[in-house]
Amino acid sequence: MKHRENPLELDKNLNKTIVVQNPGGRGPGQPGFYCETCNRTYKDTTAYLDHINSRAHLRALGQSTRLERSTVEQVRARITLLRDKTKEATNAKAYDFDQRLAEVKEKEIAIREEKKAKKKAEKEKALANELANEPKNDEMAKLMGFGGFGSSKK
Repeated sequence: MKHRENPLELDKNLNKTIVVQNPGGRGPGQPGFYCETCNRTYKDTTAYLDHINSRAHLRALGQSTRLERSTVEQVRARITLLRDKTKEATNAKAYDFDQRLAEVKEKEIAIREEKKAKKKAEKEKALANELANEPKNDEMAKLMGFGGFGSSKK
């Protein structure tokens, strides 16, 4: 026995009815799944999957259902391979976490600086508008007979 090389993709036609024509072309087509190797049609995914994993289908493909026994060395090699993979994955996650944390801090600092600059620009704009409007207020005060409106801020 060996692993499947390609996925069966049984869910790609979910909730759809597909008519399968027999290879001889006799009679009307039937809905379901067709196995070209065994020349059989199955009505649903469960029956088709059971057939794909059956001894008869595997024999038709030239495979046997017997599993070969692994040696101690093969098991040890597989265990070391899996350990190395998990170590690499944990190291990569730790590095990525630190890097992401630094990136988030940099973004927060940039946002703060941008807000400060925006606030400063708004203050400068308001001050410029106030200075531009100040002579008009003086003229209005003179017309009304006031020396000023009593504001101490300038």
